Order: sequence, then C-alpha cells, then structure tokens
Amino acid sequence: MDMNKVYVREIERNDEKKLKIYQSEIGDVGCVVWDAAIVLSKYLETDDFDGGRLWIDKNVVELGAGTGVVGLMAASYGANVTITDLEEFVPLMQLNIDTNMELFNNKVDARSLKWGTDLESTYSNIDVVLVADCIYYGESLEPLVKTLDDLSGINTCVYCCYEERTSDIKQDLQNKFLRMVKQIFNIEKIPLNRQDQEYCSDDIHILKMTKLKVT
Repeated sequence: MDMNKVYVREIERNDEKKLKIYQSEIGDVGCVVWDAAIVLSKYLETDDFDGGRLWIDKNVVELGAGTGVVGLMAASYGANVTITDLEEFVPLMQLNIDTNMELFNNKVDARSLKWGTDLESTYSNIDVVLVADCIYYGESLEPLVKTLDDLSGINTCVYCCYEERTSDIKQDLQNKFLRMVKQIFNIEKIPLNRQDQEYCSDDIHILKMTKLKVT
C-alpha cells in the first residue's frame, strides 16, 4: 500500500465530533471506507447502545478492519479496541488511530491477524466483535468463521454488517456464510428502524450473533 497516496474522509458522530479516516486512492478492498462500514459505525451510537454510552470500557475487536473506522467509532465512545487486518494494512490503521487520538480515552491498538490462525492470549475476554463487509472471498469464509468462533465466549456479541450483492457468486457466498454461522451462533437481524435513520439501506444488513448454548 502506498501511504503517500491517501486522503481523509470525515465521519461525523451524532454529537458533531468527527473521526478523520484516511483511506487509499488505490489498492485492495481493505484500503477504503465501504458503505457497510459506515452503516455499522453509525449503528454503534443508536439507542441500542444508549447513544454510544454502552461502549465505555467494553473490550472490542474489529476483524478485517481495513481503515479501522468501525472499531475507532467504538473507541471514540470509550471502548478498549483492537483493530485487526493483514499485516499490509497495519500502517493505515495506525495512521487512523494516531490521527484521532484526542477522541480516545482507553487503549486502542492496530494488530495483524490472519483469520483461521490460533489466537494469542491477548484476544481473551472479548465483549464485542465487529465485522463489516468481509464476505467476499470463498476461501476466506471458513477461516473467518473459525476466528469468530475462537474470539467469542458465551457473553460475546458479534455485529456483522454486509452489503447484499446481486451476482450469483456473491449471493452463494453470503448464503454459505449464513449457513456456517447458524451452526455456532444465534442470529438476530437488526431492523432498519433500530439503525441510524440517515445511514441505513435495504441492501445493507446488520446481524447480531451470540454463541449457541451447549446442551
């Protein structure tokens, strides 16, 4: 990733404070702020989270963070956050942490994490896992689901947001992902009337997932 070819996009919170998120002019899927990431970011400050106040001191991990915008929104409301992606995206994530430091009161880290690999002990006691627009490669589905499973305890909530794509291949991927996670998690689809009323869309879905209880 060419860190000399980045530009800033401002994401305004409901209290008019602004996250300044650098994204790349060119590059892979992780270099830019996608619509699903904006929708999930703005959902984090709705009434479901008491206007953002419920994030205080929560331990949060974002997977496939890219720019890190979703995790950094949670961090700006007081969560302890680790934003993760492949090693090549760490410099961009770190730039966005450094740029917004005045909004953070707790720990915010950028780390490399390859889905499907064994997790370090630092990834324990996670309250919330955030995932935005990460259902796009068939070979990544099984590793992603494994990592979601590994990160989640019985009290962990996973919020997964994705944009519904209309091609047969993308729909097959989304359906396969849903079949896989239903074997591990209870799934609740967040209705549009509970999302941010400006930043929502019929074709962008937010799922709340919690571990199935073992009987």
